[in-house]
Amino acid sequence: MAKVSIKEGKMQTDNIITHEILSQRLSYPLEIKEVFSAKRISEWYNNFGGEVYVSFSGGKDSTVLLDLVRKQYPDVPAVFMDTGLEYPEIREFVKTIDNVVWVKPKMAFNEVLTKYGYPVVSKTTSMGISRYINTKSDLQKKLRLYGGINPTSGKKQYPSISKKWHYLVDTEFKISDKCCDVLKKNPAKLYEKETGRKPIIGTMVGESRLREQNYISKGCNSFEGSAKSAPISIWTEDNIWEYIKKYDLPYSKIYDMGYSRTGCMFCMFGVHLEKQPNRFQQMAVTHPKQYKYCINKLGLGKILDRINVDYRSQSLLSL
Repeated sequence: MAKVSIKEGKMQTDNIITHEILSQRLSYPLEIKEVFSAKRISEWYNNFGGEVYVSFSGGKDSTVLLDLVRKQYPDVPAVFMDTGLEYPEIREFVKTIDNVVWVKPKMAFNEVLTKYGYPVVSKTTSMGISRYINTKSDLQKKLRLYGGINPTSGKKQYPSISKKWHYLVDTEFKISDKCCDVLKKNPAKLYEKETGRKPIIGTMVGESRLREQNYISKGCNSFEGSAKSAPISIWTEDNIWEYIKKYDLPYSKIYDMGYSRTGCMFCMFGVHLEKQPNRFQQMAVTHPKQYKYCINKLGLGKILDRINVDYRSQSLLSL
């Protein structure tokens, strides 16, 4: 095993995390990260007397997380949010895992679109557009577009809608960030309320700047407020695949079909940043039934056209 200074000696369990400390942790070899994560899992489990659960999506990250947790605590349940938007291969894989609780949201995706709007560009942008449209305050509208000093708080407020997407505040369709809340977060909160269990999630800091900021301010285990544990925060995608190979861990075959992300099939967050073939162009080939449903019946085609995302290749124009 590679030698690493573990002043963490506690493996740095203090609450002070800097960018330098995060950078050091990200560079740990897999063996050290396994020990690091196991310690965080143990701390979380013991703090709540074993009343915890693993948020299990069926994707590779949560598959590794579940394996790490059950190596120490085999009876910890996994909870799968059955949104109806998962790839069929993900659903089939989840069915092969023991002790999984399937939890359904109270609304279907098409109902969310009708009531709140479409998830477009990013959570931050969708939230900004939704709040822009639904506020009657001209000042708040201006702050959301251009930023400035908020007279209520006296603090500088940065724009929540980048200039590139200003045109989306005037569209014929609704835009909102509520989708994830309704389909995933709310059912999870209800499960936690009913069982008293606290979540262990498989997020990693490399996935977004927000997750990096949260890690620096809270670390892996956040015991205050909305308590949650993210013990593989310092892992990378390469670490995930290395772990899967090392332990010959079964995973969903969706990854062998060319997909790198396996979230909700119809989510449009970040699709404008993907190289071709993007997720919808892939779906047209691998899951034509779901593709036609979301592009035509749910109306995602007109949304993707509006944000200039090509969702069909020349060979698929007849679809």
